[in-house]
Amino acid sequence: MPQTHLSIAGEKFAINGKLVYSEIPGSKPTAHGLLMNARFIQGIFDDKADPTRFARFGRAAWDAERNTDDLIAALPEWYGYGLRAFTVGLQGGGPCFTVNNLTIDNNPFGEEGAHLDPVYAARLDRLIRGADAAGMAVIVSYFYGDQARRLRDGRAVRAAVITASRFLKEGGYTNVIIEVANEHDIPPFQKHPLLFYPEGVAALNDLARQESGGLPVGCSGKGGSVFREIAEASDVILIHGNGCTRQRLHNLIREVRGWNLNRPIVCNEDSQAIGQIAVTFKEQVSWGYYNNMTKQEPPADWSVLPGEDRFFAWRMAEGIGIGVDPIPADEQYYLQGLEPLMTDIGQRWLRVASLYPESIDFVDFFRNGALYDSAWDESFMVHYQSNWRQGGVAAVSGDEWRAEIHLRDGQVIERGGVVV
Repeated sequence: MPQTHLSIAGEKFAINGKLVYSEIPGSKPTAHGLLMNARFIQGIFDDKADPTRFARFGRAAWDAERNTDDLIAALPEWYGYGLRAFTVGLQGGGPCFTVNNLTIDNNPFGEEGAHLDPVYAARLDRLIRGADAAGMAVIVSYFYGDQARRLRDGRAVRAAVITASRFLKEGGYTNVIIEVANEHDIPPFQKHPLLFYPEGVAALNDLARQESGGLPVGCSGKGGSVFREIAEASDVILIHGNGCTRQRLHNLIREVRGWNLNRPIVCNEDSQAIGQIAVTFKEQVSWGYYNNMTKQEPPADWSVLPGEDRFFAWRMAEGIGIGVDPIPADEQYYLQGLEPLMTDIGQRWLRVASLYPESIDFVDFFRNGALYDSAWDESFMVHYQSNWRQGGVAAVSGDEWRAEIHLRDGQVIERGGVVV
């Protein structure tokens, strides 16, 4: 029997009849009814084209079953910090830094969309039931742009929606939200107008709700994008904050709320720029942590890792009102990307993580004593491209890296390490 029954009352979520977080002694009333979440999109990932390339990050071989089981095992740790939902993709998502997505075959629907690969189905069932046991909801995302191209045409898209939705209905799950597509309005979806344009997405939302037996449905646009027609056809209004400044994220939320639709707004993808979480807590909107390097490049280590993961978990708990031990001042800044096994294609991805990134003015990065790059915006990364994306640097053994962190109050803090 299911243990986690998710329901919706206006803009708020309840689990087993109680507003989420209201059962926690000392929790903040302003957080009650939120659904803090993370993008664990690769929870059932596999690659039919060449899985051997994911034997990396210290793993001797790629194992799709272990990948799912490791995520299930990590859920209680995340639950303790307040995570109550995560997004997993039937077609995955990314990876965005190391492997060309167009070379990956992670499509469980086949070309016609009429059948769900039973191996994927078994992993998804195991993951949803694992989340149910942990007290969490799962946002099940159907389509990812670079994999949706593997579906033949619009009829195949409709068939895949029906296939996935009927699977969820037959599973009897009570802790699932459907995301029809991940960022429907990005260029890869142009192959399927039904998925790319708002009127098509709204119709697919209705189809998913009907075929799933009434599970709550939504669909995200790219960072900062939302369409009223889709929102009106949604039970949960899904937005993405990646690429947004804090002001743009605030404006997006206010725009949606101005439509007076009286349904939850959930950001289920932003970035590792955890300063964004302050905006959504203030607006009483659920926020979604997305970290490409720690949680989207397979094989992911699904635990709460040092640096960005730890700081997000702590800020989430703080915002909810969950009692957590303070992080000592000398541990509140971390040079990410020098971990021994986090290298691939001869590169590393260096950035400065902070418990309170809002305190940072800029960061200078030094390589072997010479100034290499400067970062002025969160997330403070070498070769910054967006708040979630960066370019790599050559992983040269013995290179000494130093981050000179200039705080807004005038202090300068240094973190460094050597490439091994």
